[in-house]
Formats: sequence, C-alpha cells, structure tokens
Amino acid sequence: MERELALEIVRVTEAAALAASRWMGTGKKNEADNAATTAMRAMFDSVNFKGTVVIGEGEMDEAPMLYIGEKLGAGWGPKLDVAVDPLEGTNIVAKGLWNGLTVVAVAPEGTLLHAPDMYMEKIAVGPKARGKVHLDASVTENLHAVAKATNKHISDVVACLLDRPRHEAIIEEIRAAGARIKLISDGDVAAAINTCFEHTGVDIMFGSGGAPEGVLAAAAIKCLGGDLQGRLKPENDAEFDRCKEMGLKDPTQILMLDDLVKGDDAIFAATGVTDGELLKGVRFLGSHVATSHSIVMRAKTGTVRFVEARHRLDQKPHLVLV
Repeated sequence: MERELALEIVRVTEAAALAASRWMGTGKKNEADNAATTAMRAMFDSVNFKGTVVIGEGEMDEAPMLYIGEKLGAGWGPKLDVAVDPLEGTNIVAKGLWNGLTVVAVAPEGTLLHAPDMYMEKIAVGPKARGKVHLDASVTENLHAVAKATNKHISDVVACLLDRPRHEAIIEEIRAAGARIKLISDGDVAAAINTCFEHTGVDIMFGSGGAPEGVLAAAAIKCLGGDLQGRLKPENDAEFDRCKEMGLKDPTQILMLDDLVKGDDAIFAATGVTDGELLKGVRFLGSHVATSHSIVMRAKTGTVRFVEARHRLDQKPHLVLV
C-alpha cells in the first residue's frame, strides 16, 4: 500500500463524522447513520484504490450501500480489503454520549477476516500486556497478568466492557479481584483502542460485542502493538453455517490478532463524532467552520498520527448536508 493512502483514508472518516455530527443529540440514530454512510461512500469514490468491502453495513439485500462485496475506490491502484463502520455508536451519537466514531480499516486483499454479523467474545490489551493475556484464562488471571505487565497494583487496573446483562458474571469477577470497571453503553471499538493509550485510563477490555467491530479494532491494535483475541459466538445452526461459509473451518476457535488481520500491513483511521477519551468530537464554530479530530495509523511502519482539521463547510457542503 502507498503511504499516501493513510491521509486519503482519514479524509473519508472526516467526511462521515462531519455529516453524522449534524444529528448529534437529536435522538435520530438512523438518520445519523445514513448521513455518515452516504458521505463515506461519496468520499471513497475519490480515493485511488480498488477496494472490496469485507466488513460493512450488511449483505447487499440488507444495505443500500457499503454492503459486503461492494466495490469502492476510483478503480485503479492497489487491491484492498475494506472494513467500515460509518458510525460506531449510532445510539451514542443520537443521545450525545461519549465515543461516537466513524471508522475505516484497509489492508491488502485477502488479509482481513470476513467476520459474520454476530457476537464475538473479545479481550484487548495495550503493548505492555501483549502476549500476557489469553481468552481461555480466567478474568482474574488476566487482570493479574495486566497488573504485573503494567507494574500496577490490582486496584489500579481498569477494565472496560459493555454494560449488558450478559456480562454480569464478568463484572462480578472483576470486582471480586479488586480491579475497577468502566462500563460503556456502546462502542467497543473505542474501548479496545483505548487500552493502547495510557492516558485514557483503560487497561483491558473484556466481553462480547459485534464480530465486525472486532476486526476493525484488531486492525487498529495491530498498528499500535497491542493484542486482541476473539472467538465467534454463533447462537444457532444458521449462524454456525454462516461462519463456515465465510471460510472459518472451526467457528469456535480462538482467533488471534494475526487471524483477524493477516500479514504486516493495515491502515486504520477514525474520526470523533462525539467527545471521547482519545478523540474530540466535531465542533461547529459558526461562520461555516467546523473542526474535527482524527487518528490514522499504519501497521507496517507503526506510525500514529493525530489529525486536527479545520473545515470550511461552505466550500464543501456535501459533507454535512447529505
């Protein structure tokens, strides 16, 4: 992949964030998602690559655009797998909560897992704890491993997970071990990424969430030198068969980081729609001016860039009016 592609990809997430942010706090999650998706799709058409969506908004008959198998890009350049979440946290944005993101990952063709739309059990940590945790270890064992790796007392370790009834046993074990918890309403891509930045205050992520989001988070964590493991959780025979159709010989196996994102290269970009621990949300400053805050990174080089941009909306109104 050409290194210039990283800045092109962040333009895509910026466009989606600007469009979605118009719906922040309005209670209209579908409208916010549609705005982000439409803007992202339009901006992809200006990028010089041949992309195929492997993680998208659904199958062709379920999504009008950015569906699995859709072709993206200007039609020439490298052939790439594309994983998108036009609006990670539709409820977050609709309610004006934290960590609403627009997210894209690209990698060489055939290297991103074609994860089906179902639950995935996940564990994520930052670089210091890489190789120290395992999905088959107990919650307590993993917490103590992170404490040792980060040189923290167990009471200083913070675990993050979705606030869901299915996680009650995990929550109880975390508290019994003496660690602390940060519960989130949605948005476990942001939670996974936050484990790789000490200033976010998150040391480890537990629990189950969407499998497509697991692949997106894995692309980011591969760039950052952390670790993420996942295991699909098919809930019926149809989902089990769907896993096998997508190339997984054993749908219940533990998927290591290199299973989720093969090879040594991937580019990940995200732009904040609402404020979070890592990224600030879009700000409208009046006089047709808005600001955005993004992160873009590449696994091959380990480069991580934070991009603060100032946009003249009267000169590119399609980014916010779609």
